[in-house]
Amino acid sequence: MKLKTLFVLCCMLCLSPVLWGAEPIRVETKNVDLIFQVGDNGRLKQMYLGRKLLHESDIRHLTGGQEAYLTHGMEDYFEPAIHVEHNDHNASLELKYVSHAEQALKDGVKETVINLQDDKYPVSVKLHYVAYYDNDIIKTYTEISHQEKKPIILHKYASSMLHFDKSKYYLTEFSGDWISEVQESTQELLFGKKVLDTKLGTRANMFTPPFFQLSLDKPADENTGEVLMGTLGWTGNFRFTFEVDQLKKLRVISGINPYFSAYSLPAKEVFRTPDFFFTYSFEGKGKASRNFHDWARAYQLKDGQGDRMTLLNNWEATYFDFNEEKLLGLMGDAVKLGVDMFLLDDGWFANKYPRHSDTQGLGDWTETADKLPNGLGKLIDEAAKKGIKFGVWIEPEMVNPKSELYEKHKDWVIHLPNRNEYYFRNQMVLDLSNPEVQDFVFGVVDGLMTKYPGIAYFKWDCNSPMTNIYSPYLKEKQTHLYVEYVRGLYKVLDRIKAKYPDLPMMLCSGGSGRIDYKALNYFTEFWPSDNTDPVARLFIQWGYSQFFPAKTLCAHVTTWNKRASIKFRTDVAMMGKLGFDIKLSDMNAEELAYCQSAIKNYNRLKPAILNGDMYRLVSPYSGNHTSTMFVTKDQTKAVLFAFDIYPRPAQDYSKLVQNVCMQGLDSDKNYRIKEINLMSGQNSSLQGNDQIYSGDYLMKVGLGVFTGNQLNSRVIEITAEN
Repeated sequence: MKLKTLFVLCCMLCLSPVLWGAEPIRVETKNVDLIFQVGDNGRLKQMYLGRKLLHESDIRHLTGGQEAYLTHGMEDYFEPAIHVEHNDHNASLELKYVSHAEQALKDGVKETVINLQDDKYPVSVKLHYVAYYDNDIIKTYTEISHQEKKPIILHKYASSMLHFDKSKYYLTEFSGDWISEVQESTQELLFGKKVLDTKLGTRANMFTPPFFQLSLDKPADENTGEVLMGTLGWTGNFRFTFEVDQLKKLRVISGINPYFSAYSLPAKEVFRTPDFFFTYSFEGKGKASRNFHDWARAYQLKDGQGDRMTLLNNWEATYFDFNEEKLLGLMGDAVKLGVDMFLLDDGWFANKYPRHSDTQGLGDWTETADKLPNGLGKLIDEAAKKGIKFGVWIEPEMVNPKSELYEKHKDWVIHLPNRNEYYFRNQMVLDLSNPEVQDFVFGVVDGLMTKYPGIAYFKWDCNSPMTNIYSPYLKEKQTHLYVEYVRGLYKVLDRIKAKYPDLPMMLCSGGSGRIDYKALNYFTEFWPSDNTDPVARLFIQWGYSQFFPAKTLCAHVTTWNKRASIKFRTDVAMMGKLGFDIKLSDMNAEELAYCQSAIKNYNRLKPAILNGDMYRLVSPYSGNHTSTMFVTKDQTKAVLFAFDIYPRPAQDYSKLVQNVCMQGLDSDKNYRIKEINLMSGQNSSLQGNDQIYSGDYLMKVGLGVFTGNQLNSRVIEITAEN
């Protein structure tokens, strides 16, 4: 009792100097202000979030404000950001300001940390805000700790809480399912709650990815309107809560989904929430996207400034039916095609239960002897002789019940001890909360790299959500599983990145079951969808481009939708990280020649596509055409992609299709327009082809880049001339 009394007195002494007139706390970027103020009750309020105030003296005029990090159990009636249960089972929390500090993390990056503390219980909360000045990106996360005698229970623990006071709010979400990912829809938020969340554990983003767009006052478009774009860096269950109150004020709460995730936090241990990243644009969605793209390449994405390899994957050419001879033949196809790498997909491992289908073998990471009698080493050596790289598919977090690993280590598997097992895609999830399992999963990569240092690339898959939800390792702490699994995954990935810092890896999860910026700190790219139909990909790639730069989006040319020409399929794939998943025997000589030429063009245009500014010109959601362009940072080179999907009848074409105005060029520069990626013997029908226009003309008047033909594509190279 004496210690508790002393603590309370200390808190009162610490909190007593805090007055309404204290200096505001300003988190600022080039164009955005987030401003906090301590109220006369000692509690922290968000006073402002919006366009940057030009005069610091004006900040003192801000009035009102909302509690910055709303707690459970006090006087507020709405969804809290944090809910704790103390040792005495009291579930209230009143956080008061103690101090704040600022520090420069690097040039143009500043962190502000605000310390809050309850005045009745020894519970502390630190709100972290990292501002990336030039990119208009703010990262926020929370640290929770305490000094109570026994663990406290964290029932809710948000990464971020943001407040808005606007006339109207429009939420754009991206939902879907396997092979129909990131379908865009917008709705007005009215009184009450809207929740975006997932409870799948591992393949957590199968139905909705962890990002959103929020338009303020009116729906934003590509180039106009106020829009906040937010995303959570967490490779597991998440939840976004949008709550409009009776005064039409909006709260947005972001963080780990508290579903079955009550966390018992011991004294002095710090609970760190995931990072929530957001940008605020006053020039529409396009500017917000470019903010994220630039920031990701500079700060978050693994090898964000580096190159990306083109590749040939064997999956759709062979599926599980291959041997050494067949793979060597496909490797020769990769050389003939002109790509950088051959990627061996699923089906190369296990012996007691050979991986001839997805029903067995998963978890037994030794080469199947009758398929690969000379192991991966033979393939790696042959690739080197042919002047290309070699990559391989793994799925190290998963196991088939029909495997040696399952027989030896069922205790490593997430499963209910007293119920029948449920299998998703004939497999189960290994328990990464268990350090022994972490060692095993790390060992899959480390063992292969140690034995075969010539492996240049891993495709890391994760095909099953978490089922049979029970951890043999966690025992009485089952509500920790969803959190500790993800933490265990990061421990593994940290070890891989530390030992193999330059190893490229693709993040795959039955398509896009895992897409977030924390994961992309370990992976150079991701697989957006198992759907490689080029028409579907136009929508899918459009959706992911809202948040992720083109160099992260793996886009492969396959035989899906043979109504579309090889040109159309390749042109679509060139808007991302280009690859092929096709047999050359499925192409005629003309089609092969086209692909070879397109790869050369792609390699030449990488500075624009992979590292330039992206402008979404015409949305596929707006009609039967779509167009996107990429511009180098120095505005000397650009490439425009235009696609006719299923246009209206030709007789209506002249009335319905307008010129497309370009963006991102220099008004004072002259540019030569040239259509590339033409089939052999084909001449361009583009009006103005090989002519010179000013950047001003191209951006104000534009060019007629669409046609009245179905499944037609154009790739237009735009080059500045003196």
